[in-house]
Amino acid sequence: MTEETTGAGTGDVLDPFEIRVLAVLAEKEALTPDNYPMSLNAIVNGCNQLSSRDPVMQLTEETVQDTLRRLIERRLVSGVSGAGARVTKYEHRMRIKWTLEQDKVAVLTILMLRGLQTAGEIRTRSGRLHEFKTVAEVEAPLQFLIDKYPPLVARLDRAPGTKEPRYGQLLGGEISTARDDSAFGAASTPAPSSRIGQLEEEVANLRLEVADLKAQFEAFRQQFQ
Repeated sequence: MTEETTGAGTGDVLDPFEIRVLAVLAEKEALTPDNYPMSLNAIVNGCNQLSSRDPVMQLTEETVQDTLRRLIERRLVSGVSGAGARVTKYEHRMRIKWTLEQDKVAVLTILMLRGLQTAGEIRTRSGRLHEFKTVAEVEAPLQFLIDKYPPLVARLDRAPGTKEPRYGQLLGGEISTARDDSAFGAASTPAPSSRIGQLEEEVANLRLEVADLKAQFEAFRQQFQ
């Protein structure tokens, strides 16, 4: 059975590309602060990561550039051009737009990047975005995001065979659990260990840093040509 949850009608619904780009900016702000704000190339790499993403996407540079333009128009992203810099970098404005502290940003970012999650899963997967010591510490910002007007998060009924309710972000409008419920029905395949997932994420972040450094070096080299 499909369950659908809809946020308040605001006329400001984001598409999947906008959600992914915005979430990557929020994630990397915490994970790789030395490379933030982010270059276009770094954002593309972050969007197309194979780890910590559901769904996995393959966005082109042109698609990400157009998505950034729309997010800037919505005042969810700002472009930053330093003195003498040829490469524009980008930063998210979720804190300002929705008046959010870091614990709320972390919870929302996890839901934007990974889809429907329980409070326990959010706590486990928040990593360096924000340290939640207990599930109760996750539930407090979740409730805040649910109670906002318009709401940014919705609590869903428990899926068959599960003990905890799941939560989903409402930035994309209506939430449909049809695809996710089918995944629960076929959940006999063991998930990778958390240690392997952590290593994969660290490798992806290192690749992102290398790509960003290459872009910076190329911009620096072009100044002398």
